[in-house]
Amino acid sequence: MYIDLHSMPCFGVAGNFTGHLEQAGEAKDFVNVKTAEASAPKALFPTYIPLAPGVCVDENFIPVFLHNYPFDSEKIIFPKGEQKLQIEPECALVCDVSWKAERVVSLEPKAFAASNDCSIRKEGAKKISLKKNWGASSKGFSSNALAVDRFVPRGILDRYRIASFLVRDGNVNAYGEDSAIRDYSYLYEKLSAWIVDRLNSQQNEGPAEYIYSYLQRAGFPTQVMISIGATRYTDFGEHTFLQQGDKSVVVLYPEDKYFHEDIALCVKENKLDAEDLSALVQEVVVG
Repeated sequence: MYIDLHSMPCFGVAGNFTGHLEQAGEAKDFVNVKTAEASAPKALFPTYIPLAPGVCVDENFIPVFLHNYPFDSEKIIFPKGEQKLQIEPECALVCDVSWKAERVVSLEPKAFAASNDCSIRKEGAKKISLKKNWGASSKGFSSNALAVDRFVPRGILDRYRIASFLVRDGNVNAYGEDSAIRDYSYLYEKLSAWIVDRLNSQQNEGPAEYIYSYLQRAGFPTQVMISIGATRYTDFGEHTFLQQGDKSVVVLYPEDKYFHEDIALCVKENKLDAEDLSALVQEVVVG
């Protein structure tokens, strides 16, 4: 199914796959962030915030760059002046949001899709979002989202894995470790409860932002998109940054039907249109 993200606030989860932040060189950014347990995600960060009708752009409430729609299912525009750009292969959830007395009380995931939470690796960025949205075509969301039957163990997500590749000079290179969605540190009820808490209560501290104020200015939205965390990198992915002409590929696939090698062959042959795949193929171009 096709989902248009223009009208919904979009977020990412930092630190929901053990080892990713260390590989990305970002673990030090979270040393002062307190979590309920060691395996807990570190923060919820914004990637795109549309404003409610009649609400004016105001830098005092939301950084202006977060109003730029960043998602593209076909290309990544390399930001001028930057050098270190990495794919962040993720599973994204489109969720219905329930409110009561202007507080988020629950989330209901309705669809999931391959996502590239593409990131700039640079020192000194005070907020996570500063490395995430640099304008049009800075992130990726598959044009084929899949329906969530039930957001619990043994539901459809338990069948799916995340594979990612960088295609350069015709060579298909595994970029992220092929990972089961069920291996996220937080998932299902635990993840939902954590996100609801962060939407309501996260403060403007360290690399994190005060998310609730963003939801207010977005008009208390009834849907949000959340990329729930990047997988660990292969050695190639950890040390290889994107350049013009590369193709970034993220695929969510059912492990009871395909092997990793099957997906790699589909990438090589450009045959990723099966209905049970959520695939995202983006060419890297210079803006």
